[in-house]
Amino acid sequence: AVLLKLGGYGIIRITLMFTPLIELSYPFIILALWGILMTGLICLRQTDLKSLIAYSSVSHMGLVVAAALIQTPWSFTGTIILMISHGLISSALFCLANTNYERTHSRTMLLAQGFQMILPLMAAWWLMLNLFNMALPPTPNLWGELMIMVSLFNWSPWTILITGFGTLVTAAYTLHMFLMTQRGKLPEYFKSISPTFTREHCLMSMHLAPMLLLMFKPELISGGF
Repeated sequence: AVLLKLGGYGIIRITLMFTPLIELSYPFIILALWGILMTGLICLRQTDLKSLIAYSSVSHMGLVVAAALIQTPWSFTGTIILMISHGLISSALFCLANTNYERTHSRTMLLAQGFQMILPLMAAWWLMLNLFNMALPPTPNLWGELMIMVSLFNWSPWTILITGFGTLVTAAYTLHMFLMTQRGKLPEYFKSISPTFTREHCLMSMHLAPMLLLMFKPELISGGF
């Protein structure tokens, strides 16, 4: 989560050093947009929970790279917002995936279902973060993705087809991740599952608090350009 966002920050810093040469960046923009679709479709086929979250981050970084290469004020602002907000969400999802792994010793979603019945508070965290990952209003993810999509549409109207389909795929694999981990019947071979710990809820709260701050004070990260 952190390294991917630092890479996006590096792309922004480098593109600001050069005169805008959009023609030279066409192949990279096309690859970034194509990567959004490919990684999203890969997420739909994933059975490994941590791999799904990792590919989800790569899919969001496709938007970041494409927006950074366009080099407009709106695209840079949307890139910064999306990197910060998704960095927090991705880190929190990895933490939740680790809580599941500590109890099941497996990252396969097919072998670890039905946790909502025995860990309802953890299921609430899963639901909240999955909604954030889907860019539910008024989360910073929504503002970042909207600014990037508008910038891409102004650059080329055809990009709305790719970004729109990518948004639908994101919603699909996010709901798939929640349903596979929280719904369904708990496997019978789980004889005993440890309850949630205070440290786990504190960790989730530390991820959620900055997101709530950015929701109420978006100018903290939206006025850089």
